[in-house]
Amino acid sequence: MLAPSPILSPAAIALNRFGLGARPDDAVPGDPQRWLVDQFTHFDVRPAGFAALDDAGTAVKGYREQQQANRGITNREGATNANAALKVERQDFRQDVQALYRAEVQARTDSALATEAPFVERMVHFWSNHFCVSIDNPRVTAFAGAFERDAIRPHVLGSFTDLTLAVERHPAMLIYLNQFQSIGPHSPAAARNPNRKRGLNENLAREIIELHTLGVRSGYTQADVTEFARALTGWTVDGLGGGRAADGNPDQFVFRPGQHEPGTRTIIGKRYVEDGEAQARAALIDFTHAPSTASHVATKLARHFAGDDPPPAIVARLADSFTRSKGDLPTVYRTLIASPEAWVRTPTKFKTPWEWTISALRGIGHRQVGTMQIAALQAQLGQRVWKPGSPAGWDDVAATWAGSDALLRRVEMAQRLAAPLGQGIDARVLGPRIMPASLSPATADQIARSESPTGAIALMLVSPDFLRR
Repeated sequence: MLAPSPILSPAAIALNRFGLGARPDDAVPGDPQRWLVDQFTHFDVRPAGFAALDDAGTAVKGYREQQQANRGITNREGATNANAALKVERQDFRQDVQALYRAEVQARTDSALATEAPFVERMVHFWSNHFCVSIDNPRVTAFAGAFERDAIRPHVLGSFTDLTLAVERHPAMLIYLNQFQSIGPHSPAAARNPNRKRGLNENLAREIIELHTLGVRSGYTQADVTEFARALTGWTVDGLGGGRAADGNPDQFVFRPGQHEPGTRTIIGKRYVEDGEAQARAALIDFTHAPSTASHVATKLARHFAGDDPPPAIVARLADSFTRSKGDLPTVYRTLIASPEAWVRTPTKFKTPWEWTISALRGIGHRQVGTMQIAALQAQLGQRVWKPGSPAGWDDVAATWAGSDALLRRVEMAQRLAAPLGQGIDARVLGPRIMPASLSPATADQIARSESPTGAIALMLVSPDFLRR
Protein backbone atom coordinates (compact mmCIF):
# COMPACT_ATOMS: atom_id res chain seq x y z
CA MET A 1 0.00 0.00 0.00
CA LEU A 2 1.27 3.48 -0.85
CA ALA A 3 2.14 5.69 2.09
CA PRO A 4 0.05 8.81 2.71
CA SER A 5 1.11 11.89 0.81
CA PRO A 6 1.76 15.37 2.15
CA ILE A 7 -0.32 18.47 2.01
CA LEU A 8 0.10 19.95 -1.47
CA SER A 9 0.70 23.60 -2.20
CA PRO A 10 -1.55 25.34 -4.74
CA ALA A 11 1.49 25.84 -6.96
CA ALA A 12 2.26 22.11 -6.91
CA ILE A 13 -1.37 21.32 -7.74
CA ALA A 14 -1.29 23.68 -10.72
CA LEU A 15 1.99 22.27 -12.01
CA ASN A 16 1.37 18.59 -11.39
CA ARG A 17 -2.39 17.99 -11.27
CA PHE A 18 -3.54 20.46 -13.89
CA GLY A 19 -0.25 20.52 -15.78
CA LEU A 20 1.97 17.70 -16.97
CA GLY A 21 4.54 17.90 -14.20
CA ALA A 22 6.95 20.61 -13.11
CA ARG A 23 10.35 21.11 -14.70
CA PRO A 24 13.43 22.05 -12.65
CA ASP A 25 13.62 25.52 -14.19
CA ASP A 26 9.89 26.30 -14.09
CA ALA A 27 9.01 29.39 -12.12
CA VAL A 28 6.64 28.62 -9.27
CA PRO A 29 3.35 30.33 -10.23
CA GLY A 30 2.44 33.05 -7.75
CA ASP A 31 -1.20 32.96 -8.86
CA PRO A 32 -1.78 29.33 -9.88
CA GLN A 33 -5.29 29.83 -11.26
CA ARG A 34 -4.26 32.81 -13.37
CA TRP A 35 -1.23 30.85 -14.60
CA LEU A 36 -3.53 28.12 -15.90
CA VAL A 37 -5.98 30.47 -17.61
CA ASP A 38 -3.16 32.45 -19.23
CA GLN A 39 -2.07 29.31 -21.07
CA PHE A 40 -5.09 29.62 -23.35
CA THR A 41 -3.33 32.43 -25.22
CA HIS A 42 -0.03 30.67 -25.95
CA PHE A 43 -0.94 27.06 -26.73
CA ASP A 44 0.93 25.81 -29.81
CA VAL A 45 -1.74 24.16 -31.95
CA ARG A 46 0.70 22.64 -34.43
CA PRO A 47 4.16 22.08 -32.93
CA ALA A 48 7.05 21.50 -35.30
CA GLY A 49 7.24 17.75 -34.63
CA PHE A 50 3.60 17.21 -35.51
CA ALA A 51 3.81 19.49 -38.54
CA ALA A 52 6.75 17.51 -39.93
CA LEU A 53 5.03 14.12 -39.83
CA ASP A 54 4.72 12.19 -43.07
CA ASP A 55 1.35 12.13 -44.75
CA ALA A 56 -0.68 9.09 -43.70
CA GLY A 57 -2.95 9.23 -46.73
CA THR A 58 -0.02 8.87 -49.10
CA ALA A 59 1.01 5.58 -47.48
CA VAL A 60 -2.55 4.23 -47.50
CA LYS A 61 -3.14 5.29 -51.10
CA GLY A 62 0.16 3.76 -52.22
CA TYR A 63 -0.77 0.47 -50.58
CA ARG A 64 -4.19 0.50 -52.23
CA GLU A 65 -2.67 1.21 -55.63
CA GLN A 66 -0.29 -1.71 -55.15
CA GLN A 67 -3.25 -3.96 -54.31
CA GLN A 68 -4.84 -2.96 -57.61
CA ALA A 69 -1.59 -3.69 -59.42
CA ASN A 70 -1.54 -7.14 -57.83
CA ARG A 71 -4.97 -7.83 -59.28
CA GLY A 72 -3.41 -7.17 -62.67
CA ILE A 73 -0.69 -9.69 -61.86
CA THR A 74 -3.42 -12.22 -61.08
CA ASN A 75 -4.89 -11.73 -64.54
CA ARG A 76 -1.53 -12.00 -66.29
CA GLU A 77 0.49 -14.47 -64.23
CA GLY A 78 -1.89 -16.30 -61.93
CA ALA A 79 -2.79 -16.18 -58.27
CA THR A 80 0.50 -17.55 -56.90
CA ASN A 81 2.62 -14.65 -58.14
CA ALA A 82 -0.05 -12.14 -57.12
CA ASN A 83 -0.24 -13.51 -53.58
CA ALA A 84 3.54 -13.39 -53.23
CA ALA A 85 3.63 -9.78 -54.41
CA LEU A 86 0.78 -8.83 -52.10
CA LYS A 87 2.54 -10.42 -49.12
CA VAL A 88 5.68 -8.36 -49.75
CA GLU A 89 3.67 -5.19 -50.22
CA ARG A 90 1.69 -5.83 -47.04
CA GLN A 91 4.91 -6.28 -45.05
CA ASP A 92 6.36 -3.08 -46.50
CA PHE A 93 3.17 -1.19 -45.68
CA ARG A 94 3.18 -2.43 -42.09
CA GLN A 95 6.82 -1.41 -41.68
CA ASP A 96 6.13 2.05 -43.11
CA VAL A 97 3.11 2.48 -40.85
CA GLN A 98 5.00 1.40 -37.75
CA ALA A 99 7.80 3.85 -38.54
CA LEU A 100 5.21 6.61 -38.93
CA TYR A 101 3.55 5.59 -35.66
CA ARG A 102 6.84 5.75 -33.75
CA ALA A 103 7.51 9.21 -35.22
CA GLU A 104 4.01 10.33 -34.20
CA VAL A 105 4.56 9.17 -30.61
CA GLN A 106 7.89 10.99 -30.51
CA ALA A 107 6.20 14.17 -31.77
CA ARG A 108 3.46 13.85 -29.14
CA THR A 109 6.07 13.41 -26.41
CA ASP A 110 8.22 16.31 -27.59
CA SER A 111 5.15 18.53 -27.56
CA ALA A 112 4.35 17.49 -23.99
CA LEU A 113 7.92 18.10 -22.85
CA ALA A 114 8.42 21.47 -24.53
CA THR A 115 4.99 23.05 -24.13
CA GLU A 116 4.55 26.29 -22.26
CA ALA A 117 0.84 25.47 -21.94
CA PRO A 118 0.90 22.15 -20.07
CA PHE A 119 -2.71 22.37 -18.86
CA VAL A 120 -4.00 22.77 -22.43
CA GLU A 121 -1.69 19.98 -23.58
CA ARG A 122 -3.19 17.79 -20.86
CA MET A 123 -6.63 18.58 -22.26
CA VAL A 124 -5.45 17.39 -25.69
CA HIS A 125 -4.59 14.05 -24.11
CA PHE A 126 -7.91 14.01 -22.24
CA TRP A 127 -10.00 14.54 -25.37
CA SER A 128 -7.84 12.15 -27.38
CA ASN A 129 -8.77 9.47 -24.85
CA HIS A 130 -12.43 10.51 -24.70
CA PHE A 131 -12.74 10.33 -28.50
CA CYS A 132 -10.25 7.51 -28.78
CA VAL A 133 -9.17 5.43 -31.72
CA SER A 134 -7.14 2.25 -31.27
CA ILE A 135 -4.32 1.16 -33.53
CA ASP A 136 -5.74 -2.32 -34.05
CA ASN A 137 -4.94 -2.43 -37.77
CA PRO A 138 -2.35 -0.75 -40.02
CA ARG A 139 -4.74 1.78 -41.57
CA VAL A 140 -5.82 3.18 -38.19
CA THR A 141 -2.19 3.12 -37.06
CA ALA A 142 -1.26 5.28 -40.03
CA PHE A 143 -3.81 7.95 -39.08
CA ALA A 144 -3.51 7.93 -35.27
CA GLY A 145 -1.09 10.84 -34.96
CA ALA A 146 -2.90 12.83 -37.64
CA PHE A 147 -6.14 12.30 -35.70
CA GLU A 148 -4.73 14.03 -32.64
CA ARG A 149 -2.95 16.69 -34.68
CA ASP A 150 -5.78 17.58 -37.06
CA ALA A 151 -8.99 16.79 -35.16
CA ILE A 152 -8.16 17.29 -31.47
CA ARG A 153 -5.50 19.98 -31.21
CA PRO A 154 -7.16 22.67 -33.38
CA HIS A 155 -10.41 22.40 -31.37
CA VAL A 156 -9.18 21.90 -27.79
CA LEU A 157 -9.88 25.60 -27.11
CA GLY A 158 -13.01 25.78 -29.26
CA SER A 159 -16.50 24.36 -28.89
CA PHE A 160 -17.43 20.81 -28.02
CA THR A 161 -19.65 20.72 -31.09
CA ASP A 162 -16.83 21.64 -33.48
CA LEU A 163 -14.50 19.21 -31.74
CA THR A 164 -17.03 16.40 -32.06
CA LEU A 165 -17.71 17.10 -35.75
CA ALA A 166 -13.98 17.14 -36.50
CA VAL A 167 -13.42 13.89 -34.64
CA GLU A 168 -16.30 11.91 -36.13
CA ARG A 169 -15.41 12.95 -39.70
CA HIS A 170 -11.72 12.13 -39.38
CA PRO A 171 -10.42 9.13 -41.38
CA ALA A 172 -8.99 7.52 -38.23
CA MET A 173 -12.42 7.37 -36.57
CA LEU A 174 -14.28 6.40 -39.74
CA ILE A 175 -11.86 3.53 -40.35
CA TYR A 176 -11.53 2.44 -36.71
CA LEU A 177 -15.28 2.02 -36.25
CA ASN A 178 -15.85 0.69 -39.79
CA GLN A 179 -18.07 3.59 -40.81
CA PHE A 180 -16.31 3.97 -44.15
CA GLN A 181 -17.80 0.61 -45.20
CA SER A 182 -21.38 1.32 -44.06
CA ILE A 183 -24.03 1.31 -46.79
CA GLY A 184 -27.74 1.99 -46.42
CA PRO A 185 -29.79 -1.15 -47.14
CA HIS A 186 -32.07 0.77 -49.53
CA SER A 187 -29.40 3.05 -50.97
CA PRO A 188 -28.51 3.19 -54.67
CA ALA A 189 -25.20 1.45 -53.89
CA ALA A 190 -27.03 -1.47 -52.26
CA ALA A 191 -29.45 -1.71 -55.17
CA ARG A 192 -26.58 -1.86 -57.67
CA ASN A 193 -24.81 -4.61 -55.75
CA PRO A 194 -27.49 -6.80 -54.12
CA ASN A 195 -25.08 -9.67 -53.46
CA ARG A 196 -22.39 -7.55 -51.85
CA LYS A 197 -21.54 -8.38 -48.22
CA ARG A 198 -21.14 -4.77 -47.10
CA GLY A 199 -24.20 -3.33 -45.37
CA LEU A 200 -25.23 -1.10 -42.50
CA ASN A 201 -22.61 -0.76 -39.75
CA GLU A 202 -23.74 0.58 -36.37
CA ASN A 203 -20.38 0.91 -34.61
CA LEU A 204 -19.85 4.64 -35.04
CA ALA A 205 -23.48 5.46 -34.29
CA ARG A 206 -23.38 3.48 -31.04
CA GLU A 207 -20.10 4.93 -29.80
CA ILE A 208 -21.10 8.50 -30.61
CA ILE A 209 -24.24 8.13 -28.53
CA GLU A 210 -22.91 5.93 -25.74
CA LEU A 211 -19.33 7.19 -25.28
CA HIS A 212 -18.76 10.49 -27.07
CA THR A 213 -21.92 12.46 -26.27
CA LEU A 214 -25.06 11.36 -24.41
CA GLY A 215 -23.64 8.58 -22.25
CA VAL A 216 -24.61 5.00 -21.53
CA ARG A 217 -27.61 5.73 -19.25
CA SER A 218 -29.13 8.56 -21.26
CA GLY A 219 -32.30 6.73 -22.30
CA TYR A 220 -31.53 5.88 -25.91
CA THR A 221 -32.66 2.58 -27.42
CA GLN A 222 -31.28 0.13 -29.94
CA ALA A 223 -33.75 1.55 -32.44
CA ASP A 224 -32.16 4.99 -31.96
CA VAL A 225 -28.72 3.52 -32.67
CA THR A 226 -29.97 1.88 -35.86
CA GLU A 227 -31.71 5.02 -37.06
CA PHE A 228 -28.63 7.12 -36.40
CA ALA A 229 -26.50 4.55 -38.22
CA ARG A 230 -28.81 4.91 -41.23
CA ALA A 231 -28.42 8.68 -41.05
CA LEU A 232 -24.63 8.28 -41.01
CA THR A 233 -24.47 6.18 -44.18
CA GLY A 234 -22.46 7.96 -46.84
CA TRP A 235 -19.97 9.36 -44.31
CA THR A 236 -16.74 7.79 -45.50
CA VAL A 237 -13.10 8.31 -46.42
CA ASP A 238 -12.02 9.55 -49.81
CA GLY A 239 -9.83 6.96 -51.49
CA LEU A 240 -11.37 4.00 -49.62
CA GLY A 241 -14.26 1.97 -50.96
CA GLY A 242 -15.13 0.69 -54.40
CA GLY A 243 -15.05 2.13 -57.88
CA ARG A 244 -13.68 5.62 -58.38
CA ALA A 245 -13.05 5.96 -54.62
CA ALA A 246 -9.62 4.44 -55.24
CA ASP A 247 -8.54 7.64 -56.98
CA GLY A 248 -9.34 9.85 -53.99
CA ASN A 249 -7.33 11.26 -51.09
CA PRO A 250 -7.54 9.07 -47.96
CA ASP A 251 -6.67 12.06 -45.78
CA GLN A 252 -10.09 13.55 -46.50
CA PHE A 253 -13.64 12.97 -45.33
CA VAL A 254 -16.14 12.58 -48.15
CA PHE A 255 -19.89 12.11 -48.31
CA ARG A 256 -21.09 9.59 -50.90
CA PRO A 257 -24.80 10.13 -51.64
CA GLY A 258 -25.08 6.74 -53.32
CA GLN A 259 -24.37 4.96 -50.02
CA HIS A 260 -26.82 7.03 -47.98
CA GLU A 261 -30.04 5.48 -46.73
CA PRO A 262 -32.92 7.63 -48.06
CA GLY A 263 -35.80 8.86 -45.94
CA THR A 264 -36.67 10.70 -42.75
CA ARG A 265 -35.11 9.39 -39.53
CA THR A 266 -36.54 9.54 -36.00
CA ILE A 267 -33.76 9.52 -33.41
CA ILE A 268 -34.40 9.87 -29.67
CA GLY A 269 -37.84 11.28 -30.27
CA LYS A 270 -36.91 13.85 -32.92
CA ARG A 271 -37.56 13.64 -36.66
CA TYR A 272 -34.73 14.53 -39.01
CA VAL A 273 -35.96 15.35 -42.49
CA GLU A 274 -32.65 16.68 -43.79
CA ASP A 275 -31.20 15.12 -46.92
CA GLY A 276 -27.81 13.50 -47.28
CA GLU A 277 -24.85 14.46 -45.11
CA ALA A 278 -26.88 17.10 -43.26
CA GLN A 279 -29.13 14.50 -41.64
CA ALA A 280 -26.50 12.87 -39.39
CA ARG A 281 -24.82 16.24 -38.87
CA ALA A 282 -28.06 17.73 -37.50
CA ALA A 283 -28.54 14.81 -35.12
CA LEU A 284 -24.93 14.96 -33.99
CA ILE A 285 -25.14 18.68 -33.24
CA ASP A 286 -28.29 18.05 -31.19
CA PHE A 287 -26.45 15.37 -29.23
CA THR A 288 -23.62 17.77 -28.37
CA HIS A 289 -26.11 20.24 -26.86
CA ALA A 290 -28.13 17.70 -24.87
CA PRO A 291 -28.27 17.90 -21.04
CA SER A 292 -27.14 14.28 -20.77
CA THR A 293 -24.02 15.13 -22.79
CA ALA A 294 -23.26 17.99 -20.41
CA SER A 295 -23.54 15.60 -17.47
CA HIS A 296 -21.48 12.89 -19.17
CA VAL A 297 -18.64 15.23 -20.11
CA ALA A 298 -18.74 16.97 -16.72
CA THR A 299 -18.40 13.65 -14.91
CA LYS A 300 -15.35 12.64 -16.92
CA LEU A 301 -13.68 16.01 -16.45
CA ALA A 302 -14.37 15.97 -12.72
CA ARG A 303 -13.01 12.45 -12.43
CA HIS A 304 -9.82 13.49 -14.18
CA PHE A 305 -9.10 16.34 -11.77
CA ALA A 306 -11.10 15.86 -8.57
CA GLY A 307 -10.77 12.13 -7.91
CA ASP A 308 -11.91 8.71 -9.08
CA ASP A 309 -15.27 9.29 -7.36
CA PRO A 310 -15.70 13.06 -7.93
CA PRO A 311 -17.91 15.14 -5.62
CA PRO A 312 -21.39 15.75 -7.09
CA ALA A 313 -21.00 19.51 -6.62
CA ILE A 314 -18.19 19.85 -9.15
CA VAL A 315 -19.99 17.62 -11.64
CA ALA A 316 -23.12 19.77 -11.39
CA ARG A 317 -21.12 23.00 -11.70
CA LEU A 318 -19.27 21.80 -14.80
CA ALA A 319 -22.45 20.50 -16.41
CA ASP A 320 -24.17 23.85 -15.82
CA SER A 321 -21.19 25.69 -17.31
CA PHE A 322 -21.23 23.38 -20.33
CA THR A 323 -24.96 23.95 -20.89
CA ARG A 324 -24.94 27.71 -20.36
CA SER A 325 -21.96 28.23 -22.68
CA LYS A 326 -23.31 25.81 -25.32
CA GLY A 327 -20.23 23.66 -24.91
CA ASP A 328 -17.62 26.43 -25.10
CA LEU A 329 -14.59 24.56 -23.81
CA PRO A 330 -12.54 27.49 -22.45
CA THR A 331 -15.57 28.50 -20.38
CA VAL A 332 -15.83 24.97 -18.99
CA TYR A 333 -12.08 24.92 -18.27
CA ARG A 334 -12.38 28.20 -16.36
CA THR A 335 -15.16 26.70 -14.29
CA LEU A 336 -12.97 23.68 -13.59
CA ILE A 337 -10.03 25.86 -12.60
CA ALA A 338 -12.23 27.89 -10.24
CA SER A 339 -13.74 24.80 -8.56
CA PRO A 340 -12.45 24.21 -5.02
CA GLU A 341 -12.92 20.44 -5.38
CA ALA A 342 -10.10 20.37 -7.96
CA TRP A 343 -7.74 22.09 -5.49
CA VAL A 344 -8.02 19.61 -2.62
CA ARG A 345 -4.62 19.73 -0.95
CA THR A 346 -4.06 15.99 -0.89
CA PRO A 347 -3.46 14.01 -4.10
CA THR A 348 -6.70 13.14 -5.90
CA LYS A 349 -5.34 10.98 -8.73
CA PHE A 350 -2.84 8.19 -9.36
CA LYS A 351 -0.83 8.86 -12.51
CA THR A 352 -1.37 6.67 -15.55
CA PRO A 353 1.80 5.32 -17.22
CA TRP A 354 1.65 8.10 -19.82
CA GLU A 355 1.24 10.81 -17.17
CA TRP A 356 4.03 9.32 -15.10
CA THR A 357 6.43 9.09 -18.06
CA ILE A 358 5.85 12.68 -19.15
CA SER A 359 6.09 14.07 -15.62
CA ALA A 360 9.26 12.04 -14.98
CA LEU A 361 10.95 13.28 -18.17
CA ARG A 362 9.89 16.86 -17.47
CA GLY A 363 11.01 16.49 -13.85
CA ILE A 364 14.55 15.49 -14.76
CA GLY A 365 14.84 18.31 -17.27
CA HIS A 366 14.05 16.82 -20.70
CA ARG A 367 12.64 19.24 -23.26
CA GLN A 368 13.07 16.77 -26.12
CA VAL A 369 12.82 13.02 -26.09
CA GLY A 370 15.92 12.51 -28.25
CA THR A 371 16.66 8.89 -29.14
CA MET A 372 14.54 7.40 -26.37
CA GLN A 373 11.80 5.28 -27.96
CA ILE A 374 8.65 6.31 -26.12
CA ALA A 375 6.36 3.96 -28.06
CA ALA A 376 8.31 0.96 -26.78
CA LEU A 377 8.60 2.42 -23.28
CA GLN A 378 4.85 2.95 -23.01
CA ALA A 379 4.20 -0.57 -24.23
CA GLN A 380 6.43 -1.89 -21.44
CA LEU A 381 4.54 0.19 -18.89
CA GLY A 382 1.21 -1.18 -20.06
CA GLN A 383 -0.33 1.85 -21.77
CA ARG A 384 0.60 1.75 -25.42
CA VAL A 385 -0.06 5.13 -27.03
CA TRP A 386 -3.33 5.22 -29.02
CA LYS A 387 -4.13 1.57 -28.26
CA PRO A 388 -6.63 1.47 -25.40
CA GLY A 389 -8.16 -1.76 -26.65
CA SER A 390 -11.75 -0.54 -26.75
CA PRO A 391 -13.67 2.55 -27.88
CA ALA A 392 -14.17 3.46 -24.19
CA GLY A 393 -10.52 4.57 -23.95
CA TRP A 394 -8.08 4.03 -21.11
CA ASP A 395 -9.44 3.86 -17.58
CA ASP A 396 -8.97 6.98 -15.47
CA VAL A 397 -9.01 5.35 -12.02
CA ALA A 398 -6.23 4.21 -9.72
CA ALA A 399 -7.39 0.60 -9.52
CA THR A 400 -6.31 0.06 -13.14
CA TRP A 401 -2.78 1.38 -12.69
CA ALA A 402 -1.66 0.86 -9.07
CA GLY A 403 -1.09 -2.90 -9.07
CA SER A 404 2.15 -4.34 -7.74
CA ASP A 405 3.37 -5.55 -11.15
CA ALA A 406 2.71 -2.13 -12.70
CA LEU A 407 4.60 -0.43 -9.88
CA LEU A 408 7.53 -2.80 -10.34
CA ARG A 409 7.72 -1.83 -14.03
CA ARG A 410 7.83 1.83 -13.01
CA VAL A 411 10.66 1.12 -10.57
CA GLU A 412 12.66 -0.53 -13.35
CA MET A 413 11.90 2.34 -15.73
CA ALA A 414 12.85 4.95 -13.13
CA GLN A 415 16.24 3.31 -12.74
CA ARG A 416 16.74 3.41 -16.52
CA LEU A 417 15.77 7.09 -16.69
CA ALA A 418 18.07 7.98 -13.81
CA ALA A 419 21.12 5.99 -14.93
CA PRO A 420 22.38 8.41 -17.64
CA LEU A 421 22.18 11.38 -15.26
CA GLY A 422 25.16 10.29 -13.15
CA GLN A 423 26.26 12.96 -10.69
CA GLY A 424 24.60 15.72 -12.69
CA ILE A 425 21.37 16.04 -10.70
CA ASP A 426 20.94 16.14 -6.93
CA ALA A 427 17.53 14.74 -6.03
CA ARG A 428 17.67 16.55 -2.68
CA VAL A 429 17.57 19.83 -4.62
CA LEU A 430 15.38 18.63 -7.47
CA GLY A 431 12.55 17.22 -5.35
CA PRO A 432 11.52 20.50 -3.71
CA ARG A 433 11.72 22.27 -7.09
CA ILE A 434 9.33 20.00 -8.93
CA MET A 435 7.06 19.43 -5.94
CA PRO A 436 7.18 22.94 -4.44
CA ALA A 437 6.31 23.09 -0.74
CA SER A 438 4.86 19.59 -1.09
CA LEU A 439 7.64 17.00 -0.69
CA SER A 440 6.87 14.87 2.34
CA PRO A 441 9.48 14.63 5.10
CA ALA A 442 9.46 10.83 4.74
CA THR A 443 10.33 10.99 1.04
CA ALA A 444 12.91 13.73 1.58
CA ASP A 445 14.57 11.56 4.25
CA GLN A 446 14.65 8.50 1.99
CA ILE A 447 16.17 10.55 -0.84
CA ALA A 448 18.84 11.89 1.50
CA ARG A 449 19.72 8.36 2.67
CA SER A 450 20.06 6.94 -0.84
CA GLU A 451 23.39 5.27 -1.59
CA SER A 452 23.91 7.09 -4.91
CA PRO A 453 22.67 10.18 -6.78
CA THR A 454 21.05 8.06 -9.50
CA GLY A 455 19.41 5.87 -6.87
CA ALA A 456 18.03 8.97 -5.19
CA ILE A 457 16.49 10.20 -8.44
CA ALA A 458 14.94 6.81 -9.17
CA LEU A 459 13.55 6.66 -5.65
CA MET A 460 12.04 10.13 -6.03
CA LEU A 461 10.34 9.17 -9.31
CA VAL A 462 8.56 6.20 -7.71
CA SER A 463 7.79 7.84 -4.38
CA PRO A 464 4.13 8.18 -3.32
CA ASP A 465 4.59 11.94 -3.70
CA PHE A 466 5.50 11.64 -7.38
CA LEU A 467 3.20 8.78 -8.36
CA ARG A 468 0.14 10.86 -7.46
CA ARG A 469 -1.09 14.23 -8.56
